[in-house]
Amino acid sequence: MSGHSKFANIKHKKGKNDAAKGKIFTKIGREIAVAVKDGGGSDPNTNRKLRDVIAKAKSNNMPNDTIQRSIKKAAGEDSSVHYEYMTYEGYGPNGVAVIVETLTDNKNRTAANVRAAFSKGNGNMGTSGCVSFLFDKKGQIVIEREATDMDEDELMMMAIEAGADDFEAEAEGFTITTDPEVFSDVYAAIEAAGIEMAQAEITMVPQTSATITAEADLKAWNKMMDLLEDDDDVQEVYHNFEDSER
Repeated sequence: MSGHSKFANIKHKKGKNDAAKGKIFTKIGREIAVAVKDGGGSDPNTNRKLRDVIAKAKSNNMPNDTIQRSIKKAAGEDSSVHYEYMTYEGYGPNGVAVIVETLTDNKNRTAANVRAAFSKGNGNMGTSGCVSFLFDKKGQIVIEREATDMDEDELMMMAIEAGADDFEAEAEGFTITTDPEVFSDVYAAIEAAGIEMAQAEITMVPQTSATITAEADLKAWNKMMDLLEDDDDVQEVYHNFEDSER
């Protein structure tokens, strides 16, 4: 789940149990497979899509041997199952903007499940483009303060020199924003410096935020997020809910 509360999202991710982590690894493994098949092969040096997914996998603590197995499996597979990305947009309670990114082998099933999640969460699924203009596609790297002893200015200069667009220092850590095209270059520079990244992925960054205050709406929002998070076809959910603890 991706919204305004980056560090809350990271804590939520770290708190997941083994079963939930296994589900995340399965979803990322599917992304790796599609990147290998559609992005130009199993070598991350020549396949930027694969390189970006590997960065995401590592920031989710996916073991390296699991990543390599997923790549080898995808490279050797001649599967009749074809997954494709489908994106759905809409509104949650109180007009919260939501983008749902899926990877599916059955578009009808996925569309029905996503629509049901919106409906049960007192939201509504809209047409393509109805909220995407409220987000910017960016590379985003989040580093917790305890992950590095590097001076803040030194870290900022390293990121900017590697191609980052923006560097934001907060009480809990640092957020580095990049153009998607240079995300892997910035990631590589930070990785080479031995700095652990709590989050590293291509994401949709909201331009504005929305809040939910009514208790009934908050319950509906949480139900909607739970349904989407539990759906095997859903890869990512982007939203602009300001105070999410997810």
